[in-house]
Amino acid sequence: MRKILVVGAGQSGLQLALGLQSHGYEVTLMSNRTADEVRTGRVMSTQCMFHTALQHERDLRLNFWESQAPKIRGLGVSVAAPGSHDPGPTQRAIDWLGRLDGFAQSVDQRVKMAGWMETFAQRGGQLVIHGAAVGDLDYFSRTYDLVLVSAGKGELVRMFGRDASRSPYAAPQRALAVAYVHGLAPRPEHPDTEAVRCNIVPGVGEMFIMPTLTTSGRADILFWEGIPGGPLDVFKDVKDPAEHLSLTLDLMERFLPWEYARATEVELTDAGGTLAGRYAPTVRNPVGTLPGGGLVLGVADVVVANDPITGQGSNSASKCAASYLASILERGDRPFDEAWMRDTFDRYWATARHVTKWTNAMLAPPPPHVLDVLGAAGGLQSVADRFVNCFDDPADLENFFYDPEKAGAYLAEASEASGAAGA
Repeated sequence: MRKILVVGAGQSGLQLALGLQSHGYEVTLMSNRTADEVRTGRVMSTQCMFHTALQHERDLRLNFWESQAPKIRGLGVSVAAPGSHDPGPTQRAIDWLGRLDGFAQSVDQRVKMAGWMETFAQRGGQLVIHGAAVGDLDYFSRTYDLVLVSAGKGELVRMFGRDASRSPYAAPQRALAVAYVHGLAPRPEHPDTEAVRCNIVPGVGEMFIMPTLTTSGRADILFWEGIPGGPLDVFKDVKDPAEHLSLTLDLMERFLPWEYARATEVELTDAGGTLAGRYAPTVRNPVGTLPGGGLVLGVADVVVANDPITGQGSNSASKCAASYLASILERGDRPFDEAWMRDTFDRYWATARHVTKWTNAMLAPPPPHVLDVLGAAGGLQSVADRFVNCFDDPADLENFFYDPEKAGAYLAEASEASGAAGA
């Protein structure tokens, strides 16, 4: 029986630990908090998991909340008309809803991670509540066959050097502010459709609204992404949750009146229902070297940390855990050496690179052909549907999104098909 240590109890660390456990590995999981501390603490993230990521959880029979969480059937995109927010009411230059092939879901990580930690322990896993330092891992690397680091902050991450060739941004590109709320009314144009809403205010930032399941039942996440130094970059010193929500709503009223109109009765889900911060999107070297010479393998956002603008964080974490699990199982009894670690990361990067490319593209002002695609989706349902299903499989964007010629050819083809269907 091979012994594996997983450091960090987030989406990737827990999914991987539980997956390895189900295949008979002796797994130790290190977390800096107990399940109860996670459950009663502050929200840790936004998350909307699409079909492929959800299927990885189903494959391991970890989809405990699937019947309770809202089934998200679509994703809507609205773009504010240029200059319409200052002064006067904001108009929408683009507004449409795309349909997902398979439903998406969001479960507050406080609910999921606490539940998964308890499941891991109940199934006989060794759960160690301890904030691991590099010195701890130096010791453990001599007693485990493999050490996986999935804790995405602090000194452990500094073991994995930044890959400048894959990290075009050295500084944060968005200031992030999250509020979990009850009482949000549905969009009047689609009152019966659970959907994620992406609102883009050019030159200012974005707001995402998503249905979720939290500790107190169904809720919605209000998530501002502000361009640093701009009018949305005002949450840094806000400590009071009520003030955070008030500021969130004030900005909605100013920049997104169509969303504010359904948010007039909202209240925070709980005192821990707000979060603010920022980080630079970074790809890192996947292998860390310990002082004693031992090697550790970085997992998910330890090695590929993208901005949440494309909603890929928990999806990427799930896909990374599934990819690493397959690589570990295929390794059998052979050593988990540096060559294997790099091959394991490269296998994951084959899909992760599409997420990084898309995310970094969306952080920059959109070129004309991208606006053409988003605009065409308002009149061509097939274009809207194809784009929103790229949230599940970003690799398809290579076929129509990045290159002006490919985009033009695709839109002409979609328009022609629509015309033929309507004839």
